[in-house]
Amino acid sequence: MNLEHFKRWLGNLPVHVVLLGLCFIWLLPTLGLLVTSFRPFQDVNETGWWQVLDPPRGAREYQQFCAACHGGRGDAIPNADLSNPDLVQRYRRSFTLMAALTQEFNGQPHMGEVPLPNENQAALIATYLRRLSGLEVRPRFTLDNYIDAIVGYRGTRNYRTDCAEGVQSVDLFCDWRDLGNPRGMGRALINSLIVTIPATIFPILVAAFAAYAFSWMEFPGRQWLFALLVGVQIVPLQMALIPVSRLYAQVGLNGTFPGIWMFHTGFGLPYAIFLTRNFMGSLPRELFESAFLEGASHWTAFTRLAIPLTVPAIASLAIFQFLWVWNDLLVALVFLGGTKPVLTYQISNLVTSLGGGWHLLTAAAFISMILPMMVFFAFQRYFIRGLLAGSIKG
Repeated sequence: MNLEHFKRWLGNLPVHVVLLGLCFIWLLPTLGLLVTSFRPFQDVNETGWWQVLDPPRGAREYQQFCAACHGGRGDAIPNADLSNPDLVQRYRRSFTLMAALTQEFNGQPHMGEVPLPNENQAALIATYLRRLSGLEVRPRFTLDNYIDAIVGYRGTRNYRTDCAEGVQSVDLFCDWRDLGNPRGMGRALINSLIVTIPATIFPILVAAFAAYAFSWMEFPGRQWLFALLVGVQIVPLQMALIPVSRLYAQVGLNGTFPGIWMFHTGFGLPYAIFLTRNFMGSLPRELFESAFLEGASHWTAFTRLAIPLTVPAIASLAIFQFLWVWNDLLVALVFLGGTKPVLTYQISNLVTSLGGGWHLLTAAAFISMILPMMVFFAFQRYFIRGLLAGSIKG
């Protein structure tokens, strides 16, 4: 590296540091959410996600007060084998363990010269003894949060454990039918796909035709109509919820997928036409004039020239529209409600009125993120080109 390159690198170093810092701040909560989604709910309740690689809860206290005599595995004293679940079963609570530790052993204090643990430390030791003896088997990472969220499990343990032990429930079949549980994320995922895919395709399809007309076809009032189209983008969709809902009630579209498709299409069209028209209008005029001189019709110019060259704008629009519809809650709540729940609606239902099941939110959040991330990474090479649609001439 010569001196000029080093000076250039040194001058850009503050920018790189700031960008890396912003990326770290942005990704840190996501990393925490991801790690938490794979942790057993007991660990989620007891420790933070940044402690996932720490020793099990109570291990430090056991090493401090007990390991010198009982050994690291608890089986150093045959008459007091702490790896024996029958023995540990009698000391499940801190007060019973404290009572045993204050008794004399062979005429000497149980702990010898080691000071007695306090009540909090005794509780942590009792917790670790249950894991050491096998009374409580808890993996460091698990898929149970995802499974419980997908099938809509409600219980004190987890879906796999209850099914393995034959626990009966009115909404638990322990087979493929649980994927369609109305309270689960699996059913909501299908509903979200049914809503989002048509609500993304329809505006793009209509916008492509309208953008070509505004760009390459002459008709009276074209500029005024386009200016009106730009203006209606500022109209909030909340203004139309009640009128459209009343209209849907009269024609029987409330609670149906076609109803929400039409609503999303209607409010997605102004921006879709605006973005697509700006990109399509920036294409070389000579290209279309040559095609028309060769006898091409508008349909041929549209399908053979305009659409292939407008793919970056269409891909960018597909990302925007897909994410908007996928993450929507208000429109889905008004026009579908709980009859056909989507992901955004179902996530809030995973938590009971008493606050139970909140640990499932982390897994549910990543279930809802998977498809948008796939769509973004599939079309991200067109994303910047679509954002700059029509901003550069020549």
